[in-house]
Amino acid sequence: MDYCVPPVRPTWYETRMSYVETEEQQMLRKQVSEIGRKYGQKYYADKCRAGEPPNELWDEIARHGFIGVNTPEEYGGGGLGIYELQIVCEELAAAGCPLLLLLVSPAICSTVIARFGTDAQKEQWLPKLASGEMTMAFAITEPDAGSNSHRIATEGTRDGDDWLISGTKYYISGADSADAILVVTRTGGAEGGRGRLSLFIVDGSAPGLDKALIPMQIPGPDRQFTLFFDKVRVDSDRLIGNEGQGLSQIFVGLNPERILGAALGNGVALFAIEAAARYAKEREVWGKPIATHQGIAHPMAQAKIEVELARLMTMKAAWLFDQGQDAGEAANMAKYAAAEACLSAIDNAIQVHGGNGMSEEYGIALLWGMARTMRIAPVSREMILNFVGQHSLGLPKSY
Repeated sequence: MDYCVPPVRPTWYETRMSYVETEEQQMLRKQVSEIGRKYGQKYYADKCRAGEPPNELWDEIARHGFIGVNTPEEYGGGGLGIYELQIVCEELAAAGCPLLLLLVSPAICSTVIARFGTDAQKEQWLPKLASGEMTMAFAITEPDAGSNSHRIATEGTRDGDDWLISGTKYYISGADSADAILVVTRTGGAEGGRGRLSLFIVDGSAPGLDKALIPMQIPGPDRQFTLFFDKVRVDSDRLIGNEGQGLSQIFVGLNPERILGAALGNGVALFAIEAAARYAKEREVWGKPIATHQGIAHPMAQAKIEVELARLMTMKAAWLFDQGQDAGEAANMAKYAAAEACLSAIDNAIQVHGGNGMSEEYGIALLWGMARTMRIAPVSREMILNFVGQHSLGLPKSY
């Protein structure tokens, strides 16, 4: 089959949300699914155990234009949106190959650069990000800042026409293989101790940048790092947008990250449900498949309902973002729903498999770590509940 990025969506798409995907979107799902299933869960499991990034899969979906599906056409992308990117993310995860880097390089970094970068910055970075030739990590989290971006301590200070960046970033995914890193810095103070934030692109091999691997008990292909910036010098053209406007830029990137995180969780849940249903129909006890017992069938049915509800909210959030509307509430709700559905589906799949659910042969337990991570990253369930309580229900701020 000749894989290609689908053509630009029809005009009516931009005026209303449809629960039925277009033929182009359905074709995109089919094409990505075929690639993902060609590699399969065993490929992903082998990469997890080896602690290696899934470069072969990344390169193949890049060759077919799927990584840059949301990048503007004039910069080598597909000219579509976050909706289509979440299709790519979900289908790969549903094939047993969840790619965490999709949340970062195309969802956060490309979105921020496309929205706030200068023409020269767009020309420099977007074509290579869209083609997959280059990957970009995102560095916001710090040891002492937690979820409070106002307390970021990594500083960017002027030095003539350049900037010097100093500080520490924590739990940065894929920093070892990233060609560049989009770094959130504090470039000044404000009343109440809040930092005035700015975003810079730093080369992954910049002098003064050191990376320390964070040992993790749960294996995964995307390793986590602590980054140490010691007066890392960057040119003025590495500042994205205007100095001090980083906070608004961050949230333009974080909503796509949450939408893609939801898509990842939805895909993993679909993989688990499919595996559990297949096993329950094949496994026989007392002369009949275990799927005939309601104690087995009902939890699987419940998991399917939960993930389909999460998928609907994910689609809504992606559609809202692509229309330029406020997607904050929907993105947070989608991330919450998908994380809960994903963890429930994985737990149920393990239970259906019994002891086999913990074996390497069936590959279910390995995804539990990914599912559990969804409750704490890229935003914790507690922070989502805080957001919904305050912004959706009008409750007093609790933190």
